[in-house]
Amino acid sequence: MIAISRDSVLAFLVVLLLSGRNFAQSADKEPVAILELGVAASRSLNDGGMAAGPSVAVEVTPIKEWLELEAGVTPLFSTRATEWDTDLLFKKPWTLSRKVEFMAGIGPEWVHTRNAGAGVNALAGEAALDFMFWPARRHKFGWYLEPAYDHGFVNAHDQSFGVTGGLLIAFP
Repeated sequence: MIAISRDSVLAFLVVLLLSGRNFAQSADKEPVAILELGVAASRSLNDGGMAAGPSVAVEVTPIKEWLELEAGVTPLFSTRATEWDTDLLFKKPWTLSRKVEFMAGIGPEWVHTRNAGAGVNALAGEAALDFMFWPARRHKFGWYLEPAYDHGFVNAHDQSFGVTGGLLIAFP
């Protein structure tokens, strides 16, 4: 059995910490998270009803160039009902240029609809295409456009098509 002393471990850790290349960050480092603030509009494919409202989401990148996770909440208001959509999308990113990114994603969605004082919860699936535009070379602020299709898994199997767009804010 090989014995490793505490001093050897401490010396190894000091060498790692002092070697700048091991912990250096690249000049074009990925942000920790991207905040999406926008406006959403949705049209029901079942009854043709329209709804709109604000949208907020946070996007993180657990596996660079392979997987991005987006969690978001959107309250949609129409003349008949209020609907709260909460989703988690798993997205595959593609960098089209230094200023344009594209992602395709799919994931579960929880939908809470309130109509005439009664609330209904439903599980749905969402598929989305995400276009991100970064005007400056350093991706601090930008804008996005995200068309999406939703399909409910219960009752009437509600289907809708929506578009969300707005501001991107990157957090280093």
